[in-house]
Amino acid sequence: MTIQQNQIGSIQCISTDVLVVGAGLTGLTVAYWLTRQGHRVHVVERQSRVGGQIQTHRQGGYVFESGPTTGSVSTPEVAELMADLAETSAGRCLLETAPDTAKRRLIWKHGRFHALPSGPWGGLTTPLFSFSDKLRILTEPWRKKGMNPDETIAELTCRRLGHSFLDYAVDPFVSGVYAGNPHQLVTRHALPKLYRLEQEHGSFIRGAMAKARQPKEPRERLATKKVFSAKGGLETIPQSEAEYIGYEHISLGADSVTLMPEDGMWRTTFQMPDGMCREVLSRHVVTTSGAYTLPDLLPFIETTRLEPITRLVYAPIMEVAVGLSNRHQGDYLAFGGLVPTCERRDVLGVLFPSTCFSHRAPDGSALFSVFIGGVRHPEMLDKSDDEIVSLVKDTLHTMLGVPTDVKPDLIRIFRHEHAIPQYGADSDERVTAVERLESEFPGLILAGNLRDGIGMGHRMTQAMQIAGKINKSKI
Repeated sequence: MTIQQNQIGSIQCISTDVLVVGAGLTGLTVAYWLTRQGHRVHVVERQSRVGGQIQTHRQGGYVFESGPTTGSVSTPEVAELMADLAETSAGRCLLETAPDTAKRRLIWKHGRFHALPSGPWGGLTTPLFSFSDKLRILTEPWRKKGMNPDETIAELTCRRLGHSFLDYAVDPFVSGVYAGNPHQLVTRHALPKLYRLEQEHGSFIRGAMAKARQPKEPRERLATKKVFSAKGGLETIPQSEAEYIGYEHISLGADSVTLMPEDGMWRTTFQMPDGMCREVLSRHVVTTSGAYTLPDLLPFIETTRLEPITRLVYAPIMEVAVGLSNRHQGDYLAFGGLVPTCERRDVLGVLFPSTCFSHRAPDGSALFSVFIGGVRHPEMLDKSDDEIVSLVKDTLHTMLGVPTDVKPDLIRIFRHEHAIPQYGADSDERVTAVERLESEFPGLILAGNLRDGIGMGHRMTQAMQIAGKINKSKI
């Protein structure tokens, strides 16, 4: 598995089987599985570290994330990757799933948090939904299914469940997952499983019941849907993958990366921090960076052809980690609390990581992740740190009951301009453009969260599928 290298003047030339652009979760997982299958792989990354948006921080006994905070064991591929990493990392990378208390979700309404119903009785007694919409649930199985393939999440919810379900269940869920607007996200792309329930079974309720009755193969049972992290923080996942791949096969701090097809191969050029120019010749290239990076990455493709991909909108997000040495009798036995848009608060929600995972805060302390911004309020990212600290302290007091005179042990602010892609009505055009380019340029794979889902589980699943596809091509 030795990568062939040649030195020509000030240019270092490398020959390998697969070149992966991006050392985030998708790129490293592709490279990890290909390395496991015996292929030569080289990864190119603009940043000086691996992990992409995944980064775990440690301060004063608190362990917190500045990117994704959790994932879901939504597919067998997630469980399989974590089990494999536990073996190849000699136990340094271990799956940690949240306890049952994390199933409890809180929704803010009229000045307090209410638990989102998890069963029929809770659905009938909750103050979150109107009486008329509760009655609508009884007739949901007999409501006609939609005929518009581009129906938004908001339209689908109002048609089948009612406006109060949109306001106090679906809207905060969409804010929590996408930091997006349910009036813009298309169900078929943003929530494909929900869309298929109606299309295949005519009803959410009938579809859920049918799914529950279906026998599952042993591999399907691996998808437990549990919330997960990794012991010690999420960054142990990309770090363990990188260690297995070998840092000698990862170029960090790469600048001016460009790809060019050349005689049935791909030539990737980039400049290293020491000024050395590198060229990598490979049969396959896999890009996992944001859609907005593609014009510079693929200069041989006209920008008009890339435009259906590059116009993908990303929600800007601010994530604030907060540590409190005293819980102040707060009710934090939940995944966290989400804030509906109609409640007109300046935060999207507050998650409770120290409730979900071990050793995230000192004994007796609590760790929170406050999320701000999203597609509806991108201007929030322009506020100063002092303004954000004031907002967070007010949120702790108003929404979590923390006394006004309490000073948090920890407040760390992280801004992400391109955080979460929004799968809107133009998603079909984007996917079609990707497929056409991959067909026209053999060996090119355009991956990452510009398609196939935004969650960590989606990234792991897509990566395993790409590695399997390349492996079958018999490089």
